[in-house]
Amino acid sequence: MTAALDHTIVPARDREAAARFLAEILGVPVGAETPPFLPVALANGVTLDYMHQPGDVPALHYAFAVDDATFDAALARLTTGGVPYYADPMNTRPGEIYRDGGVRGLYFRDPSGHNMEILTRP
Repeated sequence: MTAALDHTIVPARDREAAARFLAEILGVPVGAETPPFLPVALANGVTLDYMHQPGDVPALHYAFAVDDATFDAALARLTTGGVPYYADPMNTRPGEIYRDGGVRGLYFRDPSGHNMEILTRP
């Protein structure tokens, strides 16, 4: 038998705002609520199940492999929305994307402070 990631829980200060934010950037829908979760389904069948977490939310990292067209559309949405993005995970190179062997990528923070990454595959 092989194993595959099915879902992961994403803690959020405001699960609706966080789920809708990421869904908008990636161009995917927010799914129907299954209390206490609000899912964002990805193309490979994995869901990010957003769950409200009171108090401090630990900043986690989530990376999304996208095609070139999705990357360009997400970058346009970030730019239009005034969302800062960076070429590095420490967020020290603002307004830049990274390039590495045919891969393009960038990092941005979601409303709960998670460090999101989108990257293309060569």
